[in-house]
Amino acid sequence: MENLEKAGLAVNYNKVPETRSDSLPKRVHIWDETLRDGEQTPGVALTIDEKIEIAKKLDEVGTAIVAVGFPAVSDEEKRAVAAIAKEGLGRASVAAPARAVISDVEACIEAGVQEVPIFIATSDFRLKYQLRMTRDEMLVRLRECIEYGKEHGLIIDYIAEDSTRSDMDFLCKAYTTAIDAGADRICVADTVGFVRPEVMKHIIREVKTRLWKKSKYKVPMAVHCHDDFGLATANTLAAIEEGVTYPQVCVNAFGERAGNAAFEEIVMALEELYGIDTGIETEKLYGLSKLVERHFVVPLPLHKAISGDNAFTHSSGIHSHGQLTHSMTYEPISPTLVGRRREFHLGKFVGRHFVEYLLKMGGVSATAEQAREITERVKRTHEERKKTQSKVAFDKLKGNLKDLRTGVSEREFWAIVFEVI
Repeated sequence: MENLEKAGLAVNYNKVPETRSDSLPKRVHIWDETLRDGEQTPGVALTIDEKIEIAKKLDEVGTAIVAVGFPAVSDEEKRAVAAIAKEGLGRASVAAPARAVISDVEACIEAGVQEVPIFIATSDFRLKYQLRMTRDEMLVRLRECIEYGKEHGLIIDYIAEDSTRSDMDFLCKAYTTAIDAGADRICVADTVGFVRPEVMKHIIREVKTRLWKKSKYKVPMAVHCHDDFGLATANTLAAIEEGVTYPQVCVNAFGERAGNAAFEEIVMALEELYGIDTGIETEKLYGLSKLVERHFVVPLPLHKAISGDNAFTHSSGIHSHGQLTHSMTYEPISPTLVGRRREFHLGKFVGRHFVEYLLKMGGVSATAEQAREITERVKRTHEERKKTQSKVAFDKLKGNLKDLRTGVSEREFWAIVFEVI
């Protein structure tokens, strides 16, 4: 984009000072949750070897924190976390989460991780109906667990679950309690993807004002956003605009329900639209995306930003012609920046200019009339092929994809129950 600007060929409004928050950080540290929240994608269950391979790749690309699993879930999960911790990552901090329960923290200690994000909800709704405890009981539990972790030499983060549906006074009291107990970072969690970007900004500003300015509780802030309304990426960027420096992300936007903020989208938006250093080697993003897709056995949508098959594929004749004259005509960035290459789709929208280009590249001479005839035949071929597509075949394919989502059916569950009881 910079070369175009120098040539006076493009305007980059992303650099207009009035559009940039005064709180925008110069450096952001990517906190990856692919092996924790990402693995909670329905149907996904990774092996230890798969977890190790993904963790190493995350470290290789420059991730700052890698949450490698949840030791309290099962013995197998604890072994996987311990294996990664023992393996060691070159640059990333190895983290494993814990509920605000001493036994969970002990499981993390036994697994040998460096960092433990402790999570417990702050919303009255969750306290009453899920945790069944009072605000005071929750604060006592939080303080005890953080102090226990610090006594054992851990980096401790506090994740305030359901932050965006919490009373602000109590939310900030939970944060100050955590910091007094020794928490190194705090996190605002939009656990059910419930807020708009402007609301996220409001929440971050309010927390910063109360903690950083009025109370002198200035510790780094993280943000965790879910995509229930398709706003995870937007809300994460909104939080960063207000000074958050640790965005939590998942590769390919995997995760519970509709997923989390996408690793590749956050990184490229920060690097290219904000000019913020993330420490990520962006040319390795596509390789990371495909590795995670393969191990999760969850196919990416074709139109997925950055990593989907169509992200750098051009179909329209107008677009294809534009790309042949200058690569940025219909692309915001070069595909090589994320380890990809440009592709062109031949179909009903193909243009004569692109056909002539292919002929030239193939060393074939053709008259203008022949080029037009070839173009028309390509269009007709695609249209005829489309007519033969079977909706039944499509439904079968969708069924096959659904079968990839492994798990235990209700029938199997009750069979297990009757065997045990």
